[in-house]
Amino acid sequence: MAKPDLTSPLISSQPSDPPHVIVTVHDGKSVHYREQQSRNGIHYSNQNHQSYNETRCSRNLRDPFEFLGSGGLEVPAPTTVDPFRNHTHAIDGVYEMIKIVVCLPIAAARLVLFGLCLALGYIATKLALQGWKDRQNPMPRWRCRLMWITRVCTRCILFSFGYQWIRRKGKPAPREIAPIVVSNHVSYIDPIFYFYELFPTIVASESHDSLPFVGTIIRAMQVIYVDRFSPQSRKHAVNEIKRKAACDTFPRVLLFPEGTTSNGKALLSFQLGAFIPGYPVQPIVVRYPHVHFDQSWGDISLARLMFRMFTQFHNFMEVEYLPVVFPLENQKENVARFAERTSRAMATALNVVQTFYSYGDVLLRTEASLSEQDKPANYMAEIARVESLFHIGSMEALEFLNRFLSMNPDCSGRVVYHNFLKALRLRDCTLSEEVFGFINVDKNGSITFKQFLYASGHVMKQPLFRQACELAFAECDVAGNDCISAKELGASLKLAIPNLNNHEIEELFNLFDMDGDGSVSRDDFNTCLRKNPLLIALFSASLLSGNSSRTDDNVLEEIE
Repeated sequence: MAKPDLTSPLISSQPSDPPHVIVTVHDGKSVHYREQQSRNGIHYSNQNHQSYNETRCSRNLRDPFEFLGSGGLEVPAPTTVDPFRNHTHAIDGVYEMIKIVVCLPIAAARLVLFGLCLALGYIATKLALQGWKDRQNPMPRWRCRLMWITRVCTRCILFSFGYQWIRRKGKPAPREIAPIVVSNHVSYIDPIFYFYELFPTIVASESHDSLPFVGTIIRAMQVIYVDRFSPQSRKHAVNEIKRKAACDTFPRVLLFPEGTTSNGKALLSFQLGAFIPGYPVQPIVVRYPHVHFDQSWGDISLARLMFRMFTQFHNFMEVEYLPVVFPLENQKENVARFAERTSRAMATALNVVQTFYSYGDVLLRTEASLSEQDKPANYMAEIARVESLFHIGSMEALEFLNRFLSMNPDCSGRVVYHNFLKALRLRDCTLSEEVFGFINVDKNGSITFKQFLYASGHVMKQPLFRQACELAFAECDVAGNDCISAKELGASLKLAIPNLNNHEIEELFNLFDMDGDGSVSRDDFNTCLRKNPLLIALFSASLLSGNSSRTDDNVLEEIE
């Protein structure tokens, strides 16, 4: 008998041991669904109704997009920071309950003070703007003096919200040294404070102009409006920033380069508008120290946030003016580098991390919340990095999110193999496994939205993607009439998936027929592949075979 060692099992399995038996029990709804799908001609194996199982995860699947020049997909690990989460949604603890009850009479008095100050400030602003036609030039001095009434009212409004005193560190630099100031953005209190403290020209969204009372007041600040989704509007805003920063008779220009509010626990990615003009910039950081009540305007309604502010004895706010950041004159510095230096200075002062989150992530989170997802934060993808890597903007990312949501993600925001197939009208086959395995970089049997977005962007970024789309259309268009029939599409797809049945071909054809006119035009085909770039893998066999005489030999050589 051999001596036992520390690595050998105490009880070894015997050949006569009975095999394990695994019984899978499906509920009636699942069985009925599968029977219905079977009648429709769609066949899924038992493995598809489980997650992408361990056997498939462990297999070395080829890269289905290698013919485009893909070198594999890399997706950054998810961050543990949620910069948009307000940590005191609910009123938690006996102390907070008692404090709110005690402060209710104080809140009523504060609400009256808030209303009176807002009305008085509005009237003073209307008088200051009355008859002023030349909005392109600085506001006349006598009108600015009249605006002091509004500024005093603004300080009283801060008082009504519980900011009896505000701690300041440092001082604003002279306007001739730093004509542009930038600040992190945590709450709606920030611009109220800066209105009182600096009375600057601000850059704001066009939607703010229609706000009652507020729209009139910010117009007196000679606001620079910008539509963040319009390149022309952004270009005009940059020109206005440069023009007003260059003129000493204009107030200094204030920007919130993050573009939206955060909870102050991280710094969002900076927009570049403040740095393109090339003037010195003074960074300012605001903090809201708290124990029981988080004053950040993140994923919390404005009404709830205002109520909580009114029912606090005192709300703490700190403002720190940092040293001016000058553009480097002894070497050519690009705008991104200038913004990065400023962002690092602010992150260091706040002792927080810099992230690639942006306003686009707010849109993704909001859309996931409206779709009643359990954890909307799981659908954020650090859009600033996505835009930098793949040139996918916020609105395009929203379209990808809606397609991902159609895959029925689970409560943790992950999609399993068979739901992925159903959404893309694919059947279980080797190619489908390869496409899913390409996205599933962590090999755990399910994919996240971030992985899906990165995979789609990675495919579209490949240098041969657009050429492959054009060639795939040419390969399918056998008749040469600049449109594809269901029969022509099916013949091309069967080169990649030989066992496709008529119903499956029809489902894919309907996906490509974007306008529903019964034929797939070139625009339909290219639009579908831009919206679903992973489907280009369906035409890899057709492109690599190169049977069509219409195929460009030079491009085929690149693909091969």
